Amino acid sequence: MHILGISCHYHDSAAALLSDGELVAASQEERLSRIKQDERYPALAIDFCLKKAGIEAQDLDYVVFYEKPLVKFERILQSSLATYPRSWRSFGEAMVNWFDEKLWIKSHLKKHLGLPSTKILFVDHHMAHAASTLYSSPFADAAILTLDGVGEWTTTARGNGTADWGSGAGNAINLDSELRFPHSIGLLYSAFTAFLGFHVNEGEYKVMGMAPYGKPRYVDEIFSRIVSRGPGGSFSLNMDFFSYHYSPGKSFSRALEKLFGPARRPESLFVTHETDPSRSPNDPEVKKCLHYADVAASIQKVTEELILGIAGSLQRETGAKRLCMAGGVALNSVANGRIARELDFEQIFIQPAAGDAGGALGAALYAWHVLLGKPRKFTMEHAYYGEEYDDDQAVMALSKAPVEFQHHADEASLVDRTVDSLLKGRVLGFFQGRYEWGPRALGNRSIIADPRKAEMKDIINHKIKFREPFRPFAPAVCEETAEEYFEGLNLERESYTARFMITVVPWKERYAESAPAVNHGGTGRLQTVRREWNPRYYDVIKTFGQATGTEVLVNTSFNLRGEPIVSSPADALKTYLNSGIDNMVMGSYWVSKKQV
Repeated sequence: MHILGISCHYHDSAAALLSDGELVAASQEERLSRIKQDERYPALAIDFCLKKAGIEAQDLDYVVFYEKPLVKFERILQSSLATYPRSWRSFGEAMVNWFDEKLWIKSHLKKHLGLPSTKILFVDHHMAHAASTLYSSPFADAAILTLDGVGEWTTTARGNGTADWGSGAGNAINLDSELRFPHSIGLLYSAFTAFLGFHVNEGEYKVMGMAPYGKPRYVDEIFSRIVSRGPGGSFSLNMDFFSYHYSPGKSFSRALEKLFGPARRPESLFVTHETDPSRSPNDPEVKKCLHYADVAASIQKVTEELILGIAGSLQRETGAKRLCMAGGVALNSVANGRIARELDFEQIFIQPAAGDAGGALGAALYAWHVLLGKPRKFTMEHAYYGEEYDDDQAVMALSKAPVEFQHHADEASLVDRTVDSLLKGRVLGFFQGRYEWGPRALGNRSIIADPRKAEMKDIINHKIKFREPFRPFAPAVCEETAEEYFEGLNLERESYTARFMITVVPWKERYAESAPAVNHGGTGRLQTVRREWNPRYYDVIKTFGQATGTEVLVNTSFNLRGEPIVSSPADALKTYLNSGIDNMVMGSYWVSKKQV
């Protein structure tokens, strides 16, 4: 039986395909269309999934959409009426979009895929999030927490679920408590993201990156003026500070600027004494940047406290020892690290594509396990579910580019050459296997480097990624030695969040200066690597550790600023040739730029 899950028309469109309950393929549309955060119908991702399964659209038993459009439309109508006349502009834009495409999802799916109405199903948005994490986890039962901007009406949902590995008769998800629009952790964080000069639904991770440069001076101010906490981790927002519920283009109001000063100009310079030691702490520009860093640190701390409050209450009420999380807010890796260290859960699972893209997977899993009552077969042990390109395809692309390339039939020789180049301070593109599901590059579409010199962070940010100097990089570490490097890390509890790079953990003091390029304010957004998931990547890290005594590599996504992570050999070559990356591993080939 083949079930296709789809998410689209808001951001991060995606498709995921189950065959007899096993995930065969999953991809965001942006990886194939090359349009960052592509929200359109995921035609390319669907074609890829079908091809990977070796089937045609007519072979699909069900297609499942990740939310219920009519319920969402109802929320937009009611919100527009409640805030009229301020909402007149957003209402007009919404109607154009909805009557053009969003209301007719079922008709579009029938047309695009040639399927009858009986094969097209719809799942509630937060139920899709919940299914995406519970039914990808190794757990037979767990507490469930979903947090995002907004689905139909829900912004936060919590409850529990069971996942039967036998008959399937026990499969159930019970989301018995929710918070509703406009009260939303995701929209709160996004409003501050916009205030800090970043794009909503894209720049939230930049706020996390900026936060360690500041101090959370305004936490009390936010909790006294903007956010009110209630019982059981609940909260409400003072909507005087926001405009996302009525404005089509602005998420915060003038009241927020009266409280914290003028919003930061998009793309403006961010400079502190830490990012540029030549600048005096008394420099007016530095002081202005530190103010915004303090705001970032404050909203990050508030967000962590809200998430911990909800998750802690859920644990106390259910007594659950395992926690599954999803939704875009579940990608807040700093908060995830605190959940692991400060709450009583014994194990935590967060589906790597936790945002809207993951809703495609959740929709398919919900149909298989709950609607059809099928037993569990699948656990997401890794995230390598994208397209793979063989050496013949690599050679075809390499032969058309101004590069030199040498084949390495022997895997060990390619690993040794990679490590030798890293030891010489070179920055490498690392392209192999199937690309990753989710927003993190996990060793198949990565840029890697030696972490032992602090300047490596600046080299990659300035000369290769062309992005802000405060942006951190991940430490990639062999799984069996990770606990040696990081304080309080417990891989029995955090195995899945660490392997998917969705947790931030503090460095142990004795190792804090051993890898300064991936030490971000004393912490690292860790990726652990097991050899069975990715043997070449593991061997490079292990061999580098044997040569240096530091079993850690810099890992960042193989893309330039504003572009999706590379998918194909052609994508990788374009990025390689338009950046300061020194060499590239592509499949079995070592790639160098031709000397002019």
